[in-house]
Amino acid sequence: MEINKELRDLIIEVVENQIDADDPVEAKIKYNRLVALGYSDFETKQLIGQCVAVEIYDVMKEQKPFNKARYVKNLNQLPKAPID
Repeated sequence: MEINKELRDLIIEVVENQIDADDPVEAKIKYNRLVALGYSDFETKQLIGQCVAVEIYDVMKEQKPFNKARYVKNLNQLPKAPID
């Protein structure tokens, strides 16, 4: 599968903005925990980015509003892949 680098970079930017702004605070907490477990900065942002991608998908394709509760739930389950 070919990676869409532009989309990946945009999602990583969203993750970085969330971490920098502590919004939601769970993103920064999970970032710090994954790095402490030995994941690299980039790997950690990719994992969190999977959770962001789930929300982007629902907002755009399913035309559903951002689901913060599901997003936080998926963050808390990392490094396991998002369930929804």
